[in-house]
Amino acid sequence: MFYKPENGHGLPHNPFNALITPRPIGWISTQSSDGINNLAPYSFFNGIAYEPPQVMFATTGAKPDQTDTKDSLANIRETGVFCVNIVEYGAKDAMNATSQALDKEVDEFAHAGIDIAECATINCPRVAGAPAALECRLTQIIDLPGAVNRLVLGEVTGIHIRDNCLKDGRFDVASFQPLARLGYRDYTRVSEVFELARPDDE
Repeated sequence: MFYKPENGHGLPHNPFNALITPRPIGWISTQSSDGINNLAPYSFFNGIAYEPPQVMFATTGAKPDQTDTKDSLANIRETGVFCVNIVEYGAKDAMNATSQALDKEVDEFAHAGIDIAECATINCPRVAGAPAALECRLTQIIDLPGAVNRLVLGEVTGIHIRDNCLKDGRFDVASFQPLARLGYRDYTRVSEVFELARPDDE
C-alpha cells in the first residue's frame, strides 16, 4: 500500500508507530522546581554524538494540568537538567506503570515502587539499580511541526554503570536484556547479540 499521511492510512491503527523499530526507551527522570519527582518513558529517544556525549528525546503530547506539554519537559524547562535511565527487561512492569498519565503532583517513583538514587553532577533523581543512567544538562529545545511536538537535546555530564553490566571492559547489553519499543503495545528485549567487523577494520 501507499498513503500520504495528510490523507490518512485507512487502517485500524497508525502504521507509522511500528515502522521504525526497535526503538530504545529513554526512561527520563526529572524534578520540578518544587521538588516533585517525575519519571516517564520515551521511545523517541537516542544518542546523537560521542564527544561530548549527547542525547535527544522527543515529547509529542500535552497534559491538561500543564500549559502545552508533559511533566518531563515542563520540569526540564524549569531546571535545565534531566537523567536518562536505561530500561532492562526486568523493569518492564515498573516502566509501564510510569507511562500512566498522572497528575503533575504525583511522584512516579513512589507510584511505581521504584527506588531513587541521587545524581552526581545535576540536581535530579535517577532510577537506583538501572543498568546505566546518563545525567544530562539541557542544551536546546526545538519546536517541531505539530502543536505539541518538541525535541529535547542534552549533553551528558555524568554516567552511572551498574557493576555487573561491565564484562571484559565493555558495557555488556546481553547481561541485562535491554527493553525496546516496537510500536502499538508491542515491545521486545535484546536476547541475542552478535558482532560484525566493519570493512575498514584492521
